[in-house]
Amino acid sequence: MPDRILVVDDEPQMALAMERVLRRSGKEVDTAPGGQEALSALSRRSYDVVVTDLRMPGIGGHEMVKRIHALCPGTRVIVVTAYGTVESAVSCVRDGAVDYLMKPFSPEALEQAVAQATRRGAQAQRPEDPDIVAEDPATQAALELALRAARADVTVLLEAESGAGKEVFARLIHRESPRREGPFVAVNCAALPRELLEAELFGHVKGAFTGALRDRKGHFEAADGGTLLLDEIGEMSPDLQSRILRVVQDQMVQPVGSETITRVNVRLIAATNRNLREEVAAGRFREDLYYRLRVLPIRIPPLRERPADVEPLATRFARLYGGPEARMTPAALRQLLGHTWPGNVRELQNAIQRATILAGDGPVDVQHLDLEPSLRPMDGAIAATLSLDGAERDTIRRILEKTRGNRTEAAAALGISPRTLRHKLKQYRDGGVPLAEPAR
Repeated sequence: MPDRILVVDDEPQMALAMERVLRRSGKEVDTAPGGQEALSALSRRSYDVVVTDLRMPGIGGHEMVKRIHALCPGTRVIVVTAYGTVESAVSCVRDGAVDYLMKPFSPEALEQAVAQATRRGAQAQRPEDPDIVAEDPATQAALELALRAARADVTVLLEAESGAGKEVFARLIHRESPRREGPFVAVNCAALPRELLEAELFGHVKGAFTGALRDRKGHFEAADGGTLLLDEIGEMSPDLQSRILRVVQDQMVQPVGSETITRVNVRLIAATNRNLREEVAAGRFREDLYYRLRVLPIRIPPLRERPADVEPLATRFARLYGGPEARMTPAALRQLLGHTWPGNVRELQNAIQRATILAGDGPVDVQHLDLEPSLRPMDGAIAATLSLDGAERDTIRRILEKTRGNRTEAAAALGISPRTLRHKLKQYRDGGVPLAEPAR
């Protein structure tokens, strides 16, 4: 059965041209002269892809994207426009569009965009990914935005604390993008001194500096046709930032010591654990580069803000390091759920690896975890998930021990009010499970 496509454009000649191109490629095509007519058509039958103009009288393309994403989640939307801007492209992608074409475009570009959209529709909306656990709604929201970013060939800025999974998300975006057959190259900008980082990124010619014994391509050229991740880009020196800006703008690189300029085709993903807006205000990061990188920002929540991910992540790591039969005791799981994880997923992974070694052939228990104490305040959303069970009591008991019985400090660390804490302690007493508080 051929793919069903709905073309929406208030210019009859444009609609007819797109219809002919898509029919020629074997699609079943209907047309609509505007947004209202398109929504009526969608109410009568289902379509695999809607190709819609952005600016139309009445219901425009952006509003079409929102409504189709809400009412027909299985239908992919491609937006075409003669008035394209980066901002409008990003807004459409955020609201559910899978691609964005600028008029005038070639018939081949339209065919390719529709083919990619139908191929995406045949795949699961949430791919099975061995590296990502997304049980928590906060992670699911970030994952959904990452998948939308993958479908649109725009620059992405991943904002997350260290150890939260920036490279994992970057690899997912690459793997789910049309560039999946191309290379994925990751560079940690904080791991190299400025001179070496410049040579690594742009390449160099023989004799450009001491130790340059031969010509060498840089990471931008190595990632040609694929994706380049610049991790911890906030650590990059201002003069090197200006060179990155040129590549983002013009897709051209110049090796160190060379007068030759090479054109590249690279999808850039930048990642940072810093607040780049504050870095711009402090004069440490170029404002123009900041806005070039922040086309589609994705915030990856820290582990303390996604408590539903802790147990499945811990289980996965336990089986990775302890074998398929590895397990954890309920008490160990309660302690994991009560920890605030300042080191994020990386800290959890290291803790479970250490615990499986100490546990040997037995289950991982509390004494094997040896978690570093943390007084980082818990997010209010996490506090709301705590119930009147052993996990909550253990969490409150541990926090009270750390604060030596100071209820005001304990409540602040838990992300609840002192009154709520007093109420919970009273509930424990009334329920016959009083919590022994440490002496002040």
